[in-house]
Amino acid sequence: MVHQEQVSLRTGGHGDMHDLTKKVSAVIAESGIRTGTALIFNIGSTAAIGTIEFEPGLKRDLPQILDTLMPPSRSYGHEQAWHDGNGHSHLQATVLGPSLTVPVTEGKPLLGTWQQIFHLECDVRGRERTVVITVSGE
Repeated sequence: MVHQEQVSLRTGGHGDMHDLTKKVSAVIAESGIRTGTALIFNIGSTAAIGTIEFEPGLKRDLPQILDTLMPPSRSYGHEQAWHDGNGHSHLQATVLGPSLTVPVTEGKPLLGTWQQIFHLECDVRGRERTVVITVSGE
């Protein structure tokens, strides 16, 4: 069986992180699937999905380390072509990735005690985002 839903969220711009764990859990519960996988996918090339301990320190640390590795002020090839200020956003989102697959066990996402599913906005401005959650299994 396969069940799919789209979730919309509004982001506040670069570094804004949202905890999707409850939304993913709700979609899994609605699916009726007890054992399988949940694929969480961000539509767009300047935001990412992953897992983290969703607490204030790491919510600050992750965007900061990404800005250290791929700083906003650099003159990337994307900037030379488009001049839109978000070359680093594309790179950061690519490194983290647009999706995550989580096991589903007993009708719930199988996550560690301190592990939550996050959405990270890497773009320079806030956006309306669509996240697709696809649950497969039985």
